[in-house]
Amino acid sequence: MKFQTPVVGKDISEAVFGQDYNEGLIHQLVVTYMANARAGTRAQKTRSEVRGGGAKPWKQKGTGRARAGTSRSPIWRKGGITFAAKPQDHSKKLNKKMYAAGMRAILSELVRQDRLIVVDSIALKQPKTKEFTALLNSNRLESALFVVAAEDQNLELASRNLHKVEVCNAFEIDPVSLLAFEKVCIAKDALALIEERLK
Repeated sequence: MKFQTPVVGKDISEAVFGQDYNEGLIHQLVVTYMANARAGTRAQKTRSEVRGGGAKPWKQKGTGRARAGTSRSPIWRKGGITFAAKPQDHSKKLNKKMYAAGMRAILSELVRQDRLIVVDSIALKQPKTKEFTALLNSNRLESALFVVAAEDQNLELASRNLHKVEVCNAFEIDPVSLLAFEKVCIAKDALALIEERLK
């Protein structure tokens, strides 16, 4: 199977793939996507949350040692953390029109850089990595994102051991993946779904 690079206006929509490059919007889109992917679930315990330390270790005066009110002070071993990390929400908001405009700008830039490839179909008869590797080699693809209309188990199984290859459906494309790979290969039926979604 040989892939062909499309021509704007012939194989793809000018409204989606013919937009100007907007660096500020694309940066905002990528930052928002990566921020929303953060779990923000890290947590540590303060001196009041660490178990134990209820009794005063020794009397206030007369021992010759420094005053101590609890053995769970941050300066003690097994003590709490001074500025303990707590779960937090890193999510950012980007409205739908800005998101769509940013995705159109990214796709348009891929076309200008000859990094976007449209193919009639992307399919494998068997979930074999060897077959998928042969497909990549025949098209001289080392780093590629494959976009299909619906989930294809054969493609997913055949590609999951390849580090520079990813397969997703038309509704799962994201700005980081589009920018990360050298080439983006889109099946025509997936292309129609993307154009309908981003118009």
